[in-house]
Order: sequence, then structure tokens, then C-alpha cells
Amino acid sequence: MRAQAVIFDCDGVLVDSEPITMGVLAAMANEAGLNMTEHEAAEAFMGRSLRDDVALIESMLGRPLPSNWVDTYLERRNAALRARVTAVRGIVQVLDELSARGIPVAVASGGDRAKMRLTLGTSGLLHRFESLPLQAASPAHTSDTAQPSRLFGADMVERAKPAPDVYLMAALALGVQPAHCVVIEDTPVGVRAGLAAGATVLGYCERNDPHALLDVGASAVFRDMHHLPALLAL
Repeated sequence: MRAQAVIFDCDGVLVDSEPITMGVLAAMANEAGLNMTEHEAAEAFMGRSLRDDVALIESMLGRPLPSNWVDTYLERRNAALRARVTAVRGIVQVLDELSARGIPVAVASGGDRAKMRLTLGTSGLLHRFESLPLQAASPAHTSDTAQPSRLFGADMVERAKPAPDVYLMAALALGVQPAHCVVIEDTPVGVRAGLAAGATVLGYCERNDPHALLDVGASAVFRDMHHLPALLAL
């Protein structure tokens, strides 16, 4: 397939953040009264927005979380990410190849932009998405930063993944029809979002079950980011 634009999920695709985040989330969910492993937490929460994670935890508990739970979680999560997050192996070479070919890129995440700026900044990738000009800008895309940005997060849309909204916003900003975009995702929730937007979705599965991604409609899966240029026919 030959992509006119590539839209990446962030966590688990650009940055190796999922084990860090799920570890903190599982620990705090258990402190609140649940009894789940990190693997069970990943299956339940990975790929979703924090607001959806909180709603699910409260549903499982049968009661609201303490009023300071989210703030405490963010403090603990962000401290862990600053200390440990790194770029996904091979992603720098992929971004270099896409840039050399003139193929526009964006990030569309189930997380918020503050989290993306933390993880992408810590891992050295932020400048690749914050300093590029947009072809189709609107106040919704640029309201919180003076620099053109190709970061799109759950805080910008009413419906987070698996709804397609964040991918549709990213495609519009790139000036490319969703049908001509390739989405790179690592969770079933994200694959569903990309497909609902009308894009082709490739599943990155270095850490995850490839069958889970194929079962919800990923066109192909790959375990090594170095293989992505070939799948994109670059």
C-alpha cells in the first residue's frame, strides 16, 4: 500500500510507555480496592482515554474514586514516564524515511496533548511533530500553542477512541482524505478507531497479541518498526 499520509498512535507506537503507564494504573486501581494484574489492566484500559479508564474503574468498584485520585495518578504516572520512557526501537529511522519521501505525519492519541508532549519530549521525538506546518489549520488545532502542531489527543474531541474523531481531525489537518491515510496502532481500541475513520490500519505488535489486532480488522501486523517502510511501499 502506498500512503499519502501516516498517522501514528503515540503510546506503544512512538514511545515505549504502555508498561510504565499500566504499571502505575494497575497499582492505583488495586490501592482503590480492585485486584488485577498489570496484564489484566492492559487488557481493560490500554488504548483508552483517562476519563474512560476512570469511568471503568469506578464501574468495577461500584463507587466513585476519591476526589484526588486523578491528580495523584497523574503525578505518579508523569514521574514514572519522565524517569523511564524511551522511543520505540526503530521509530527514528521510520520518521526519517517518511520525511525524506515527503510523506506527512501526525500523532492521534487516546491520551491528551500534555501527556504526549511529556513522552515525546522526554524521548526526543517532539520536534518532529510540533514544528511542522499544517496545510489545513483551524483554531481547534492551534489554540494552545503558538507553534503549528501535528499532535491530536483525546482532550481535543468529544469522543475518544474507539470513536474515529481524533483520526478524522488529524487527516483534516494533514489535508489528506482518511481513505488515503495509513494509521499505525497497537491496540484493538485504536484499530477500531482508525477503521471507523476510513483509514487503512497496520498493527504494531512487538509487545501485544497480533491476533487481537487482526481480529478487529488490521490489514497487516508487524513486530519490528524497521519493517514498516516496506509495508508502506516506500
